Amino acid sequence: MNQKIAIDFIEKQDWLGEAGDAIQPVVIKAFEAGGETGQKIKNFLHGTWLGHPLHPVITDVPIGAWTVAAVLDGLELAGKNKYKAGADAAIALGLAGAVGSAVTGLTDWTGTTKKKRKIGLLHGILNLSATALYATSLVLRNCKGSRNRAITLAMLGYGVTGIAAYLGGHLVYSEQLGVDHTATSEEYPMEFVVVLPENELIENKMRCVKAGAIPVLLVRENGNIFAIANTCSHLGGPLSEGELLDDCRVKCPWHGSVFSMQDGSVVDGPATESQPKFDVRINNGQIEVRRAK
Repeated sequence: MNQKIAIDFIEKQDWLGEAGDAIQPVVIKAFEAGGETGQKIKNFLHGTWLGHPLHPVITDVPIGAWTVAAVLDGLELAGKNKYKAGADAAIALGLAGAVGSAVTGLTDWTGTTKKKRKIGLLHGILNLSATALYATSLVLRNCKGSRNRAITLAMLGYGVTGIAAYLGGHLVYSEQLGVDHTATSEEYPMEFVVVLPENELIENKMRCVKAGAIPVLLVRENGNIFAIANTCSHLGGPLSEGELLDDCRVKCPWHGSVFSMQDGSVVDGPATESQPKFDVRINNGQIEVRRAK
């Protein structure tokens, strides 16, 4: 109940929506201004090369480093001054990781809408606040007579980081941001099933069909028929409502992820997971598909 109250409160904050509406297009246009290079940078920051979102990997660096710093600061307060240098080094490492975390997080945030965007923006604001507290703490650690204040700021920053991490977890586990939306409790057909009469599939036109309970996207190009899962792995967008590009690629209508129809691979993010691919055959004038093995 407390979680629901907190999330509902965030969702009702109009200023978060207004700020998101203003900031998000600026970031997107900055990548677009870079042309092909900008898209490659964006793909790298999303983690398309990794097959997994890059942001959560990097967040472990500041969280882990600042956890170590909190422990060492606690030991210092208990009178064990030999841990001072270790705590300072941990905070510096965490700040370096926070930069990478912020850049990758901001990139992923450009592929969100509505409630996810509000929660993600607040998540980012809290992390920036924590980073500012830690940066100030690191500066004060080198000033005579400011050690205790520096530790206090670091402890406060750790608390803010914990709240931000909670919101990050909510985005993943409740809002399903950064998870593979092609994963489903429904079973993909492992044997060929009929999905459409062959004469109903028009050349260079997308067609969504059902293989059992699984939506499948069909495209015929130069006489060859290709099939991938119709549900975008990024946030579940219907690929059949998107745009069929040249070289047999499809662009998701929601956040612009681009996939190859030939093998389901990610061409451009924000998606990081490939689309499940289907084997296709023609049998008695009927198109049949099965999950590629």
